[in-house]
Amino acid sequence: MSNDTRGTEPDTTPERTDATEADAAKAADATAAEAADAAKSEGLESKDPKSKDSDAAESKDSDAAESKDSDAAESKDSDTVEEAAASQDSDEDYEVRRSPALIATAVALPVALVVGLLVMGVLANRHHSRDPLILGAVPAPTASGPECAALMPALPDKIGDYTTSELVQPAPPATHAWQLPDGGDPIVVRCGLDRPLEFVKSSSMNQIQTSKAVNGDSGVNWFEVRDQTSGVTSGTYWAVDRGVYIALTMPDNAGPAPLQDISAAIQQTIPQKPIDPNPIPN
Repeated sequence: MSNDTRGTEPDTTPERTDATEADAAKAADATAAEAADAAKSEGLESKDPKSKDSDAAESKDSDAAESKDSDAAESKDSDTVEEAAASQDSDEDYEVRRSPALIATAVALPVALVVGLLVMGVLANRHHSRDPLILGAVPAPTASGPECAALMPALPDKIGDYTTSELVQPAPPATHAWQLPDGGDPIVVRCGLDRPLEFVKSSSMNQIQTSKAVNGDSGVNWFEVRDQTSGVTSGTYWAVDRGVYIALTMPDNAGPAPLQDISAAIQQTIPQKPIDPNPIPN
C-alpha cells in the first residue's frame, strides 16, 4: 500500500500568485510614484491635453498681447519720433522761410524810405523848382570880347522874385537867365549880338539912369523891339550905347526891376559909347 501524500498537501500556488501580483502592483506604484516625483522635481509633470491646449492658448494670447503692446509702443515711439522730426523740419522750414522774409523786410524798409524821400524831393522840385532852360543860338560875333567878359560876372543872381536858372549845355556864350520858383517865362540877357535891323536913326529909346553910373555915364539907352500885333506877352530891349549890343528879353509882368538891375550892371562894367543906329531905309 503506497502512501500518496499529494492529495493531502496544501495547495499554495494561488497564494503565491496573489502575493506576486501584490508585489508587482506595489513595485509599479513605487515606480509610478518615483516617476511622478522625478517629473515633478524636474518640472515636467504630465498635464491633460486640454490643459496643455489652454496653457498654449494663454501663452499665445499673452505673447500676442505682449507683441501688440510692443508694436503699439514701437508705433507710438515711431509716431512720436516722426512728429518730433516733422516738427523740427517744420520749424526749420519756418526758420528758412522766415529768414528771407526778415531779410527782405530789413532791406525793403530803408529802400522804401529812400524811395519815398526821392519821390517827395521830385514832387517838391516840381512845385518849387524848374527844369533847365534851353536857349537857342543866335549870331553873337562879340560874345567872347572883353565887354561881355566883364559884364557876365557882374549880373545879379536875383532880380525881384526871379532867380538864376540852370541852362542846358552847351549853352550859347555870354548868356544868363532867371526864372520864378515855379518856372514860367524867363528873363534872359545875351551879350555880343549883332546890331538889330530895326534900330535906326528914327527909333525911339528909353534911358535908364542908375546910382551905379561911373565917369559921368548919362544912363543906358534901350531900344525896344516888339511886334505889337503878335499878342506876345514879352518883349526884347537892346542896350545900344556900349559899343556891343546887349539884348534883354523879359515877360511883361516882370515889372521895371530887370531894366533897372541890368542897367546898373552895364554901367559898372562897360563904358558908354556913342549910339550908332542903322540908316533909315528908303
